[in-house]
Amino acid sequence: MDYTIEFLSIEWIRNLVIIFFLASLFLFAGKFFNKNQNLIIAKSLSVFLLLITIFHASYLLIYDLWDVKEHLPLHLCSINGVICCFILFMPKNKNLFEFNFYTGIIGGAVALLTPQLNDYDGSFSQYIVYYLSHGLIILIPLYLYYYLNFELRKLSWLRALVFLNILTAIFIPLNSYLKSNYMYVNEPPKVDNPLIIGEWPIYLINLEVIILLLFAVTYFIFTKISIFKS
Repeated sequence: MDYTIEFLSIEWIRNLVIIFFLASLFLFAGKFFNKNQNLIIAKSLSVFLLLITIFHASYLLIYDLWDVKEHLPLHLCSINGVICCFILFMPKNKNLFEFNFYTGIIGGAVALLTPQLNDYDGSFSQYIVYYLSHGLIILIPLYLYYYLNFELRKLSWLRALVFLNILTAIFIPLNSYLKSNYMYVNEPPKVDNPLIIGEWPIYLINLEVIILLLFAVTYFIFTKISIFKS
C-alpha cells in the first residue's frame, strides 16, 4: 500500500529532525578532514546508498512486489540515487553533477517534506530506506560541492532545467507505453504536494515555472551568499 505522512505531524517533524541532524553532522565533520579523507567519506556514502538501493530492489523481488510500471529507477529521486552511487567512480562530469545538485537537493527535499512510501508493508526497513535514500541524494551533492571542488557554473541552473525537460519529453511517451507514471509527468502524484497545481498538463506548465525559480534561487544561494560557500 501507499503510505503518506501527514504534514507537520509528530512523525513528520521527528523524521525531518533526524535526517537534518545526520546530514548536518556529516557536513560539519567534513571541515576537519583533508580532501583525500573527504573523498573516502563521500565514496563511502555513495557505496552505502548503492547497498540501500540493492537491498530495496532485492526486497521487492523476494516478496514479489517488483513491477516494471513502478520500480524501474526512473523517478527523479531514483535517477539521482543512481547518479550519487556512481558519480565519484567515473571521470568528472560537470553537467552530470550540476543536474544532480539541483534536482537531487530539490527533489529530495520535496520528497522528505511530502513523504509518500510506495508499497509500504509496515516494515521498519522500508521506512528507513525511504528516508536514508532521499537524505543521501541531498547530502552527497552538497558534500561534493563543499569539500571536493565540484562547482556550479554560470547558467548551470538553466542547463539542468533543459536536461530535465528532455527527460520529461522522453518519459511522457515512455509512460504511455508502459502504462506507468515515472517522474509523475503523466498524472500528478497522490500525495498532497503544494507544488502540484491543476490537472494534466496544466500542473506541468506550473511546475516548469516553479522549478525554474527554485533552480535559479538555489544557484544564487550557493554561489552568491558567502555563508553558503566553503
